[in-house]
Amino acid sequence: MQVDNHKTDILVLGTGGAGLFAALHAKKANPSLRVTVTVKGLLGKCGCTRMVQGGYNVALAAGDSVERHFMDTIEGGKWLPRQDLAWRLVEGAVERVRELENEIGCFFDRNPDGSLHSKAFAGQSFDRTVHKADLTGIEIINRLMEQVRALDVEELEEHRAIELIPAADGSGISGVLFIDMRTGSYRFIQAKAVLLATGAGPTMYRYHTPSGDKTCDGLAMALRYGLKLRDMEMVQFHPTGLLGGPDTRMTGTVLEEGLRGAGGYLLNGGGERFMTNYDKRGERATRDVVSRGIYAEMRAGRTGPMGGVYIQMSHLGPEKVAKTFPGMVNRCKDCGFDLAGGKVEVVPTAHYLMGGVEFNVDGSTASPGLFAAGEDCGGVHGANRLGGNGVANSTVFGGIAGDSMAAYVAKEGRWRDPDKRIISRGIERAEYPFAKAPGRIHELRDALAQTMWDDVGVLRRREAMEHGLQAVAGHRAALRDIGVADGDRRYNVTWHDWLNLESLVDISKVISVSALARENSRGAHFREDFPEPGDLHTSCYTRVSAQDGEVQLEMVPVSFDIVKPGESLIEGEAGIPQTT
Repeated sequence: MQVDNHKTDILVLGTGGAGLFAALHAKKANPSLRVTVTVKGLLGKCGCTRMVQGGYNVALAAGDSVERHFMDTIEGGKWLPRQDLAWRLVEGAVERVRELENEIGCFFDRNPDGSLHSKAFAGQSFDRTVHKADLTGIEIINRLMEQVRALDVEELEEHRAIELIPAADGSGISGVLFIDMRTGSYRFIQAKAVLLATGAGPTMYRYHTPSGDKTCDGLAMALRYGLKLRDMEMVQFHPTGLLGGPDTRMTGTVLEEGLRGAGGYLLNGGGERFMTNYDKRGERATRDVVSRGIYAEMRAGRTGPMGGVYIQMSHLGPEKVAKTFPGMVNRCKDCGFDLAGGKVEVVPTAHYLMGGVEFNVDGSTASPGLFAAGEDCGGVHGANRLGGNGVANSTVFGGIAGDSMAAYVAKEGRWRDPDKRIISRGIERAEYPFAKAPGRIHELRDALAQTMWDDVGVLRRREAMEHGLQAVAGHRAALRDIGVADGDRRYNVTWHDWLNLESLVDISKVISVSALARENSRGAHFREDFPEPGDLHTSCYTRVSAQDGEVQLEMVPVSFDIVKPGESLIEGEAGIPQTT
């Protein structure tokens, strides 16, 4: 099989907030570097950062502090975050927001006195979420894209990464194997440094927020490459995904947290507010708590006609709601619903993976030359990501990775000869479906989505997860019996659907194995058979690796190197760590 060969200094996989910030920082650190960005879709038009509605958490307002933001992050993560990463997040957010405004050109909403406006997001002791109405991600990505395109950065759109290729001598990363989706041909790009920033995306669930092309390819590649993943049981469900009905892809789209922060009500099918039955904070409880409350109402049958519950904003004034949340009001209107003046049916929707590749504060991984940032990484959020911490995570660590890669290339970066066996193995894996008779791939993807929703979803128990793990194995076996017609490979959507599903099945297994191993309830992971959080002082996180195609798991003690359970960096009621 012919492979086109290409060379660059720094190769970036993904063009969300992490990837674009990394490319920008690397190029500014050393303009002579050849920087190449690759994306499965189109630059600036795909990925999850563009879809961010709510905003960006940053401690800027009077009375707030990075220490308070840090404590909220640690407590929200149920004492599982890697604390040096969490600290770098909250500290770096201050620097990064200033950069976004003053250098990148973003315009965020402001108060009458000219200060940045911050709105309330759940699970935080301070209103610190800065935003551009409810279209924050579009603002950030559009401005970043302008900045990157003003520099001499090579763009390779519609390039699907299929394998991370190690050096033949085992000294680190050599490059990445791609499929050029426009031609169907293979391309190997050799690089001195590689950034994994593909954005994960838990689309293996029946209801999900990311676009369908986000299929955990980066995590699947990392696992095959030999990297270790942590916290993979921690799948965040956003409580309020639009329930548009079976005939629209809008189902699952987030109706963001700012609605509840502004005073929105959640009502069951009988028109009753119910969240105070589950948490004294009501609708402003953390995402995991609200998702479980909604799911409990659904399971009890107290639902609307499509099986969800309602969000209502009309009591705040339709004109005010339409002005404050124009993106969501228009989105609901497109689906025939009146968010400003009526009520809209919603359902918990798989939103974000807190788990991912183990990485360091400088963005490096266990493999020399391979860096990671954004949702492909684990450890920043622990058991629960606070709303508004996601885009901060991507942009803070994306910029750090860009700086680190430029420094790495200057000091010790070199092109390493690739392990050609792994290139051949990657091509063989991608070619596999052409050797089988075509089948109904979409039905299998739907079956996987139902399995994960029913058995490894919002509420979990051993029997269901064991059933789910067996079902996932069955889906994997079924996929091996389904092929793709070997015709024109240009824009062969069915081929890429097959590869998408392979990634989703493999990471679904990792999620299930990790969830079975955690016999307590923390954040997004709630075990009905183990409802207590366990001893915080002896907290462990899950770490998985792949050996001979099998998932290996270990429990690793959390290092409380900045603050311990029962302690706080701030004084007063808001700084008292939660015990549950």
